[in-house]
Amino acid sequence: MEHYCKLIQRNIGLIFFSSFLLSIILLLSTLYSSNSFSITFSQFELYDHEEETACDLFVGKWIRDFREPIYNNWTCPTMPGLKNCLKHGKDSDYIYWRWKPDNCELPRFDPSMFLSIVQRKKLAFIGDSLARNQMESLLCLLSQVETPVSKHRDADDKFQTWYFPSHDFTLMVMWTEFLVVANERIVNGRASNEFDLHLDKVNGTWSDKIAGIHYTVISSGNWFFRTNYLYKGGKLIGCIYCRDSNLKDYGPVYAIKSALSTSLEFISKCKDCEDMVTVLRTYSPSHFEHGAWFAGGYCNRTQPLSEGEVSLNGSSWRVRESQVEEFGKIVQRVERKEKKRFVLMDVNKAMMLRADGHPGSHWPRIRDVSDCLHWCLPGPVDLWNELLMVILSK
Repeated sequence: MEHYCKLIQRNIGLIFFSSFLLSIILLLSTLYSSNSFSITFSQFELYDHEEETACDLFVGKWIRDFREPIYNNWTCPTMPGLKNCLKHGKDSDYIYWRWKPDNCELPRFDPSMFLSIVQRKKLAFIGDSLARNQMESLLCLLSQVETPVSKHRDADDKFQTWYFPSHDFTLMVMWTEFLVVANERIVNGRASNEFDLHLDKVNGTWSDKIAGIHYTVISSGNWFFRTNYLYKGGKLIGCIYCRDSNLKDYGPVYAIKSALSTSLEFISKCKDCEDMVTVLRTYSPSHFEHGAWFAGGYCNRTQPLSEGEVSLNGSSWRVRESQVEEFGKIVQRVERKEKKRFVLMDVNKAMMLRADGHPGSHWPRIRDVSDCLHWCLPGPVDLWNELLMVILSK
């Protein structure tokens, strides 16, 4: 009996020692295997475990940074001429700024890291020419590690496919001005630059092509700021900036919000998109002063704007708010089902401050017309891909 009791005591001691040792191993494993940062998708924050502070990546300021950009107009083999601002005489001062979130440091873009994240994946930018602008930036950034191979480019460069053989990575851009079905009105046999928008019908030019894509970055907004006619259920319900007194003018914000809702709803129900991460990039503003496209507008700022020079009551911010609202609705509904993944890339305020980052008059297309909508390469638009790298890495 005494021998039996000693045996039990020895075994209990061995069990306690083993449990203690296992706890130490698990603790060390947790400490050394965890990343310094993690991202909370619902709050869109970068979390620093060492400082025990949460950082909103989209709240910050532009600060001076005199490091050379990762690429330039000599080292990027895919540099588009219309964004090659340095070649066309723009002063380089606009390059030497970086986005600084208030409570953390945003990692600088690392082409090798990005390619390792997207290895054997497909990524598509879906939207208008600003979606293409982001794709062009990413091409330049990644080309510092591997030169991409062009697989497809249509005549207007609206649909492009690029391939990085060493990483089996496919990069695409799919053109859609409004995300939803849009038919241009023909007046007297000529295109009118006015559209019939079916706000409840997703545009098949992109929706029919997203099966098998792992990451999509969708965006829209700028094409809504013109005369357009709005339809739901096949019936004309109103317009934007039209002169028909019999039609209600809903304004662009309503139409942008409706088109985005239709698009996010489609993705949430897409059976071929179960493994897809959808990133919504908020509205990128233009900075025309004293006019607009083809109407004398220009942008000759040489430094970022101050906080006091931007308005949170203007159309740009109202578009951003409508997009964030629709995004919140879809995330709340989808997260309950735990199927799809949606992430917000809220660049609006950061880009509102960068009136100095557009080609302006430093582009080759048309004399006396400034481009105050698109972004120079390299330039502020590279921030979007720095943020994308953080999002995809988590």
